[in-house]
Parts: sequence; structure tokens; C-alpha cells
Amino acid sequence: MLSKITGRVPFLACTLTIAVHLSAAPRQILFFTKSSGFEHSVISWKDGQPSHAEKVLLKLGEKNGWEFTFSKDGSKFSKNYLARFDAVFFYTTGDLCSPGTDKQPPMTPAGKQAFVDFVRAGKGFIGTHSASDTFHTNNEDKKGPDRYLNHGDQADPYVRFLGGEFIKHGAQQVAKNKVTDSKFPGFENVGTEFAFQEEWYSLKDFTPDIHVLTVIDAPSMNGVEYQRPPYPTTWARREGKGRVWFTAMGHREDVWTNPIFQEILVGGIIWTLGEASAEVPANLKEAAPHAYTNPPFPEPKPASAAPKAN
Repeated sequence: MLSKITGRVPFLACTLTIAVHLSAAPRQILFFTKSSGFEHSVISWKDGQPSHAEKVLLKLGEKNGWEFTFSKDGSKFSKNYLARFDAVFFYTTGDLCSPGTDKQPPMTPAGKQAFVDFVRAGKGFIGTHSASDTFHTNNEDKKGPDRYLNHGDQADPYVRFLGGEFIKHGAQQVAKNKVTDSKFPGFENVGTEFAFQEEWYSLKDFTPDIHVLTVIDAPSMNGVEYQRPPYPTTWARREGKGRVWFTAMGHREDVWTNPIFQEILVGGIIWTLGEASAEVPANLKEAAPHAYTNPPFPEPKPASAAPKAN
């Protein structure tokens, strides 16, 4: 039974810990939101208060027996620090080993490896939206045509770990997503498809062993970013003894309060924590057979020629 909620904001504002005390020991989840690239408003701290996404997670934690630690401090990542958690949840951007946009302490390369080892040893990972806009292969978020290429085994280890990588997004719009595994936790009551307004990421470089859960109907969408066949937007995979779950959704505030998104997210967290079982065989070839076809690189328009003098 919920007794109280406590919050702590350290002087440097790097970590915000919210404890939800339940009669049974809650599962521990680190919600990590360092933004070395663009910082999304839904995970932005204002006046030391939890972000919009964190407020939603607090309510979900109360209902499901989860305790969240909210942090933007990458320097904490180590084997000993991570040992206290059952899962790590990323809503991040950019090279987390650099201070970047938010100037919060970065990970070390050893901390990045400790995080991957943590999952491989049997723990869980959840990623939403811009977790795919993180640790780009060869810093391709700063480049042009290279950003539209698949690298396969040569992709950044984090990309292979996550299961895919962000390319670009177009204008926010309503898009149809097909459910490819209605038996996976969180999808039992969603139906065969769903659609709502969102900033839909165009993704690439899918790890071949992902178990696809949703596929977006890209050909029906507006924008050059979606001039491609249908591709995965939510999936799960095993990493060693651990579990990895990702969805490209989560940009808009109203998505975080959308019942469909919450059902899907809660199901993903439950599976990641090992509180529900589901087989996750590779199904990319069946669910999205042309997913490796990326959108065309939008060639820059040539500068207008200067008018000739009369």
C-alpha cells in the first residue's frame, strides 16, 4: 500500500530521486535522461521538479510496484552503481560520453561498457523515442549522406544493443502502426493497429535478431523521411541473459498520457523486469521485410544564381 512519496534534489541538479514506498520491496529502475544532443521538453527539469514523463512514471510506479531514480549524471555509471537497479531506462540524446547540450556529467567509456555488461548479466533495458538518437555510429548525427546508410556489424555497439538507430523525422502527424505480436505484454488489448499524432522517427540499421512488435505504415505518411517501406517502431530482443525493449514513441506530452502508449510501455517494462514472460524470436524478415531500405538523402538545393546585371 502506498504510504508516501519523497523527493530529493542534490545541489548540482544531476540526480532526482523519487521513492514510492510500498509494502513489498519495489523493483528499482534508473530513468536516465542526459541530453548530450537535443533536450526534449518531456524530460526537462524545471525548478528542480520532475519532468512531465517522470510524473507519468511516478503514477505508473505506484500502480505497479516500481521505484524510479531520475538522473542526468552519466559519471555515476559503474558496475557498483548499477548493481542497485533491476533495469535502466533511457530517454537520451547524443554522445553520452561528452557533456553536450545539458552540460551534465558524461559517462566514461568504462561506464558505457558497465551499462552494457549490466544488461548482459541478466538485467533489463527500456528505451523510448530518442534512446535511438544516442551514441550514433561515427557521430553520424553531425553528418549528411552517411546518416542514411546501414552499417550492420560495423555500427556502434550501442546501436546493435538497442536494435536500431534514428535517421531523421518529418512533421508531426497521425500515422498507423500495425501490431505484429498481440500476445506480447501490453498489446493484449491494443488491437491489430493504432494511430495517433506523434513525432515519428525514421529508423535504420536494425539488429537482425529483434522481435518486432509494431510496424509503421511509412508509405502513407507525409515527408521525404518516410519515403520507404514499412519499418519497425517497437521491438524487443535479448542481450545475453538480459532483456532490451524499445519504442520510438514518446515525444509529445499527450502521448505520455495516452492510454494506448501507457499500456504498451507498462507491458514493455513488465517484460524487461522479468515480471512477465514472452518469447522474442527474430521476426524482422516477416514483420518488415524491406526495413533496411532507408529514405533517400535529401540533396541540398543549389543556391539560386545571382541575377545578371543589365
